[in-house]
Amino acid sequence: MAEPQVQYAKTSDGVDIAFASMGDGPPLIRVPTHGMNHVQRDWALFPHVFQPLMRSFRISWYDPRGAGLSDRDEIDFSMEAMIRDLEAVVDHMGLRSFAVTAYVDAVPIAVTYAARFPDRVSHLILIDGWMNASDFVETPAQRALEALIDQDWTLCTETMARVLWGIDDPDFAEIFGEHIRACIDPGAYRAAIAAQKGYDVSGLLADVRAKTLVLHNSNHRFFPVRAGQKLAAGIPDARFLAIDDMTYARVAPLVEEFAGGKEKPESVETGAFRTILFTDMEGSTSLTQKLGDAKAQDVLRTHNTIVREALKAHRGTEIKHTGDGIMASFTSASAALEAAVAIQKALADHNEGNPDATIRVRIGLNAGEPVAEDEDLFGTAVQLAARVCDKAEPGQILVADVVQQLAAGKGFAFVDKGEATLKGFEKPVRLHEVRWHG
Repeated sequence: MAEPQVQYAKTSDGVDIAFASMGDGPPLIRVPTHGMNHVQRDWALFPHVFQPLMRSFRISWYDPRGAGLSDRDEIDFSMEAMIRDLEAVVDHMGLRSFAVTAYVDAVPIAVTYAARFPDRVSHLILIDGWMNASDFVETPAQRALEALIDQDWTLCTETMARVLWGIDDPDFAEIFGEHIRACIDPGAYRAAIAAQKGYDVSGLLADVRAKTLVLHNSNHRFFPVRAGQKLAAGIPDARFLAIDDMTYARVAPLVEEFAGGKEKPESVETGAFRTILFTDMEGSTSLTQKLGDAKAQDVLRTHNTIVREALKAHRGTEIKHTGDGIMASFTSASAALEAAVAIQKALADHNEGNPDATIRVRIGLNAGEPVAEDEDLFGTAVQLAARVCDKAEPGQILVADVVQQLAAGKGFAFVDKGEATLKGFEKPVRLHEVRWHG
């Protein structure tokens, strides 16, 4: 399996933040735990955490300032600094709506972000978290940890793995201790602990609007299970589940079940009437030559994210990825048109802020009775939708006459483009442009 490519985002106060992304699905951001995260090493050390998630999500993770591959000289771990780090990654990736997962010390950061930006965070998964310092400062494990930091950093990290975290495997405990030392220096770790004692999200819980799942180990030595229960009780409609999984090997299926993962194509019977939508990116080959493989792939992922968010918002089902675009199905012509307009508007917003990585997309729609087979759709209705898309100009939404008739009187602005001869079809087809500006 390919290794993640490390990239950098710059915060509003000029700090370089290392991050990586893997997978192809709805976006999921993993907020880092102080002293436990290293963008490059995490992938190899915790395959049981990352690899299952990347099969269902586009998972992104990053190193906070002062740790990992981010700027190690910046050791401001205040809540405001941590929010700036997260904002830098989100803005760099052009994300609009996404799920967030956070473990232990990262939980207050995730809660703060979700409370401040309720329109951005769709799902919140909080694992072994806490509200404020009163939840953990007096635990024996925390007192032992702080006593060891100044005495022997190597002993401290290995004790943290074997005794305080309760990792039974001595070989993995040694590797984990070495991992912590690679993630953060002892001085920075002391600064992180000092900053954490000032975190308090008890007054923010009621402001969280994201769908929230709280998971907490029943016998966690640092953070008692009551800390997780208090989190769940304070967040509206949050779900709580006690677990016994200190290596988090069984967390991924719970996250996938809760946050959705990739939506499977709807079950469509042959003969069912559907509106078919195709998107097609302009100049994907030349984009690769201009930007290189990695950056061109980032642009494609931005397209995928924008299209999938529109499908989700307007009850569309992704049927397949076509390489340069996406094919989707709708039970309603109006919903399909609403999705098409939302896609073009979102792309226009993206292009305004990213002049060097603009994305221009053709969209074509047709309606009919496709043939369903092996979770895919075939037949004349699908072929005609693809040809209509081919006929569209970049930035244009073009629809077959049947779609215009189905959506007549529904508030869409259509412009009759006359009849067109489409490849593979003997009879000309009347096409209409959907005006989406303004």
